[in-house]
Amino acid sequence: MKYTGSCHCGSVTFEFEEHEIKSGLRCNCSICQKKGALMSAFTVPPEAISITAAEGVLATYSFGSGTAKHHFCNRCGIYPFHQTLRKPGHYRVNLGCLDGIDTTKLPFDVFDGASV
Repeated sequence: MKYTGSCHCGSVTFEFEEHEIKSGLRCNCSICQKKGALMSAFTVPPEAISITAAEGVLATYSFGSGTAKHHFCNRCGIYPFHQTLRKPGHYRVNLGCLDGIDTTKLPFDVFDGASV
């Protein structure tokens, strides 16, 4: 299936193809606890995601080892995706940013990122 998504203001858009999304993933690390987003349980390789952003709006926050890159729109503040610590360069997406996905109806697993 082809999925499309964006931040709240639409300055950052993205698309990728994946099997039907039937569940999500939450993480208990310090940043994910504060974001509270439901992420994709799968990762998207960098060559499989198309990201379009208005000039200068896609900002990145990194901490600790600096390997994980948490991307957000600096206009509306929404986090649409991040590049993972465990699979550098690959993306997990914020399922709440995807068109046509109701995250309140998706079951999810919890990843113990606090222990990594």
